[in-house]
Amino acid sequence: MSAPGSRKRVRSSFSSEDGSDGMLPEDSSSVPNSTAAQGSQAANASADSNEHSTRKAMRIQKTDARCSMSPSARGSSNSSGTSPYQGDGVMTGYGGQEGQEFEGEYVPNSDVDPVFLRKIKTNPNLSTSDKEVVRLIGQHLFDLGLKTASDVLMKEAGCKLDDPSSATFRHCVMKGDWTGAVNVLEDLKHHLDSTKALREVKFIILEQKYMEYIHSGKTYEALKVLQLELSPLNHNTARTHTLSSYLMLPNPGFNNGIRRQSRGSDTNSSSRTNSLDITFLPNLPDRGEIMEKLQTYFPPTVMLPPRRLRTLLGQAVTYQNSQCIYHNRMGDNETVRSYAVDHMCSKQTFPCETIQVLTDHDDEVWFCKWSPNGKFLATGSKDCSVIIWRFDPKTLKLTNDKVLEGHSQGVCFFAWSPDSLKLAVCGPEDSPEVWVWDIPSGRLDRKLCNSQDDSLTTVAWAPNGMITAGGNKGQFYQFDCMGSVLNSWEGVRVQCLAQRSDGRTVLAADTHHRLRSYNFDDLTDQTIIQEDNAIMSFTIDQTDRYVLLNIASSGCHLWDINEGILVQKLKGITQGYYKIYSSFGGINQSFVASGSEDTKVYIYHVDRADPIQELSGHTRTVSCVSWNPVYHQVLVSASDDTTVRVWAPAEKYRNSENSAV
Repeated sequence: MSAPGSRKRVRSSFSSEDGSDGMLPEDSSSVPNSTAAQGSQAANASADSNEHSTRKAMRIQKTDARCSMSPSARGSSNSSGTSPYQGDGVMTGYGGQEGQEFEGEYVPNSDVDPVFLRKIKTNPNLSTSDKEVVRLIGQHLFDLGLKTASDVLMKEAGCKLDDPSSATFRHCVMKGDWTGAVNVLEDLKHHLDSTKALREVKFIILEQKYMEYIHSGKTYEALKVLQLELSPLNHNTARTHTLSSYLMLPNPGFNNGIRRQSRGSDTNSSSRTNSLDITFLPNLPDRGEIMEKLQTYFPPTVMLPPRRLRTLLGQAVTYQNSQCIYHNRMGDNETVRSYAVDHMCSKQTFPCETIQVLTDHDDEVWFCKWSPNGKFLATGSKDCSVIIWRFDPKTLKLTNDKVLEGHSQGVCFFAWSPDSLKLAVCGPEDSPEVWVWDIPSGRLDRKLCNSQDDSLTTVAWAPNGMITAGGNKGQFYQFDCMGSVLNSWEGVRVQCLAQRSDGRTVLAADTHHRLRSYNFDDLTDQTIIQEDNAIMSFTIDQTDRYVLLNIASSGCHLWDINEGILVQKLKGITQGYYKIYSSFGGINQSFVASGSEDTKVYIYHVDRADPIQELSGHTRTVSCVSWNPVYHQVLVSASDDTTVRVWAPAEKYRNSENSAV
């Protein structure tokens, strides 16, 4: 509070046209030499402090924003990413003598006729929440350039976009009037949570002021800001030291002068010059970015966050997408078709029709798996062959690319290398070898084997090229890239394997109804999940957090392996003691697909226990389902009826759905 008899003034760094020092008196009618006026100010200072703050903000806004800033300039902050409105809700006069004020009138941001605005009646019946919605709409209208509409709306609703002082504060920041911003901050500090927050806000303002001086080559002015304004704050000393080091770097003008002088000089001189480059200075933040950062310290009742209505609409769309059980399109990048209706995908946008039946295998198809890049599908059969299919993203169809032959006991499992170039293939029980194929050439690369007495029926491929293989007769090995055994666990009977994303840990389902974690680096292991019945197979999702277990006589169980929690028991699947392989898929791995002994393919949303889709077409057990990890509209199913079916959305939705995320 100012001392009795003194005039409280707000300093702006912009000088007035008549050569004054830019100090704006709080009350233009006050007379400095009048003892009576001074006594009156002292008597009413405490009761009228809020009114004084508002009137002070009005004068800065009126003399600076109105006189020194054209309407086109006032809207220039749109390009900086910050809402360009200034002076919203400032109460001042229209049409009278300059400086005349009428309490309760709205200062427009557009060129709308003030007389017209005065004729608009204010609705006094709006609630606080109604006015908040109106403010959001007004801000959005202003961001769209509909300033007149925003002004009329604010006047009729009887509210304002910003507190007068905050509007002035925004204007000072956007124009680079850092002294004015710091002074107006004094009127806003009671809205901050603590004195620490006040120091942080001041530090952000003064840091930007300092950096603008540095980038413009005004080293002396920057030094004064550092010594007289930043350092006395005693805030973020480490950052202050970093800022001081920028004084040692050449300014752009000095650096360009060195470059001009160095033309035609020797190589060593040129090398030294290049080392003193202005690029060592960090980029100068945009004032719009600084304003958005400052806004986070103030409550929305004082200063609306930028683009608030659009943010809320985006959150609503995201939520509705997450609640839509068939949402399997482009996710967050999808263009919103309409805000007027709730989002809801049709069943037909989901994989629901067979678009292709692959009949190249001569016997039961036991396993299928897409390559990590989504461009190839591998299918393994009891006929001892692996077929590599090439995928066409435009037609969603597959063509036979090559056949990998030579296996003597059928193909029951395989794993792709992370780069989609190799395939490690296992046979059924009593198969002692893992065959590694080079996919581009179609040649056998090598065989992994420790003993002809082993049984290796499952395999996993690590990101570093290591291969882990095991079987239910007690063999469990880690092979290096050349096929040599690096580590082994004796007596571990493995039903199925999966590699975790850390590259060190392998998950294995054993014959004791457990899912265990094995670390080959330090040879440690632990139990993650204990089931009541045999785990016939399992798969892990791309987030490395959720695992889907196919349980004998119990169907599918979805587990959170980080928390050790059973998330969902999926209903409907007929699962006996045959191996059936399931798959995660869709946008954000939100869906689960599984085969079944009742010849159907069941599809679930991870948040629901009941299937959202049942696909019919196979005539015998569906032993494996695989969802394309890149082109989410396509999944395939392999069956004992010797066929592989390709499933996709209904025809009218395929053209708009067939691009990869």
